[in-house]
Amino acid sequence: MPQLDTSTWFITILSMILTLFIVFQLKISKLNFPLKPELKITSKHQYTNPWNTKWTKIYSPLSLPLPS
Repeated sequence: MPQLDTSTWFITILSMILTLFIVFQLKISKLNFPLKPELKITSKHQYTNPWNTKWTKIYSPLSLPLPS
């Protein structure tokens, strides 16, 4: 069985990492970011739902008492 030649692995992995770095840098450089971001004013909505004012409890079937 022939021996696996690993002498070219270092340069292959190094060139792959360098290529990935360059590709990502080029992709990121094409993105446009706003120079001065401004705050967005959000208004809080007040909803009047019936469950806001009263307590509701959900019973699990396993927690209910066993029927006699």
